[in-house]
Amino acid sequence: MNTQRISAMTLLAVLLVWGLSACASESKVKGREPLLLAPNVPQAAQQYASQGTGAYKAGQYDEAKSLFAQAVSSAPNSGEAHYNLGLVLFKLGDTGAAREHFMQAANLAPGNKVIWDSPALSPYGSPDSNIPKKEPDPYRGAARSPGGGGPR
Repeated sequence: MNTQRISAMTLLAVLLVWGLSACASESKVKGREPLLLAPNVPQAAQQYASQGTGAYKAGQYDEAKSLFAQAVSSAPNSGEAHYNLGLVLFKLGDTGAAREHFMQAANLAPGNKVIWDSPALSPYGSPDSNIPKKEPDPYRGAARSPGGGGPR
């Protein structure tokens, strides 16, 4: 009985430490905040991005989407503008459109580690089109005959 009690207490302690470390690492995740635009983009794009960031931080995601879209229109070659629009689209659940803007952001800003290492971009894989994508296995999950009589 005493051994069971110690094992249960040990398990509880391990789970508590694991839970606390997971919470701590969650708070350290960066890259989910809108980015400042480069100083060389048009002033209008800077203003839209600034206002969009304020709306995003206030939880006004539809307003942020509109402002970030205007920033992209004013500075279509700004990786940061595309990233910000992708970020708010991701937040709104439009993952397909978000993916396109994240990929464009990464391609327009190849040296920007915040964009490339962002947790918001990572679910979509590498933005480098030269990296071969895995082809799905057409036989995965399919029932095969016992004699191994698959296609040759």
